[in-house]
Amino acid sequence: MTNTSAFDAPLTIDADAVLVVIDVQKGFEDYEFWGTRDNPEAELRIAELTDVWQATGRPIVVVQHASQVGPLVPGTAGFELKDAVAAVPADLHITKPVNSAFYGTPDLHAWLQQRGARQVVIVGIMTNVCNETTARMAGNLGYDAVFPVDAMHTFDMTGPDGVTVPAAELARATAAVLHAMRFAKVVTTGDVVAGARAGQPAVVSAL
Repeated sequence: MTNTSAFDAPLTIDADAVLVVIDVQKGFEDYEFWGTRDNPEAELRIAELTDVWQATGRPIVVVQHASQVGPLVPGTAGFELKDAVAAVPADLHITKPVNSAFYGTPDLHAWLQQRGARQVVIVGIMTNVCNETTARMAGNLGYDAVFPVDAMHTFDMTGPDGVTVPAAELARATAAVLHAMRFAKVVTTGDVVAGARAGQPAVVSAL
């Protein structure tokens, strides 16, 4: 678990903070397969962060999910990156077969350790699946995980009781768990941009 005093300190974005862009792929535009999404401005917020990272010379990791079935199968149009990130120059490009970016190729943890990076900013798709899993692992591994929850989205999901939970509620639950259990600092894109541009502590906005 992340050190409590560090977790509660004002948000600072390290000079070498790594932006991890997860699964921003065209296959997630297949709404007949995935259903209803939340946060229609997620891609705009992701692009805002990749622009700032490039402008400030910070490293970017781009992750793609490789499924065996469904809209994210390698070699299909759905596997390709969305326009918002397709042209982003990645310092590391990971392909993963499971939910966590830490279980992909090349090895994210080894790469971060080699660089001496301690802070990761996690964005992309889906909030409560690959993003949350990656944030939990980052926290367990001792990284300072930052989770700008408006730079991601998810979809409605149906539970074992047959009740469909709206995407926005799932995102809110993810934010609550990551914050309460100290897996990650749940913030906004504006918080991260301010910290990245200024290199100074940013005031965390109310979510």
